[in-house]
Amino acid sequence: MEFEEYLISKKIDPADFKKNEPDQYQSFAHLFSQMHPDSFTMQKLFLINGIRRTFPLPPEKWVKEKSISPKPAKPVMKKPAPPSGSKPKFRPKPIIKKK
Repeated sequence: MEFEEYLISKKIDPADFKKNEPDQYQSFAHLFSQMHPDSFTMQKLFLINGIRRTFPLPPEKWVKEKSISPKPAKPVMKKPAPPSGSKPKFRPKPIIKKK
């Protein structure tokens, strides 16, 4: 993933950000190239939120994030039904005598 794609996924306009804050853009791009996108997000979360408010991406340019192939659902284990005509058996509560 490129830094511009990352900014678009965070709904930040990369062109505006690069034009108005070139030093911060370059430092973020350099850090982004050295670490995983999730680590970058965790490290710069509060700064990213401020940048998103300052340089919002227009709604028509929003791109839905591509999801990695979903994990298959685990099979559901069903309890076998009791034979018809039988009643559930309950154990009586033990009687406790108070002294």
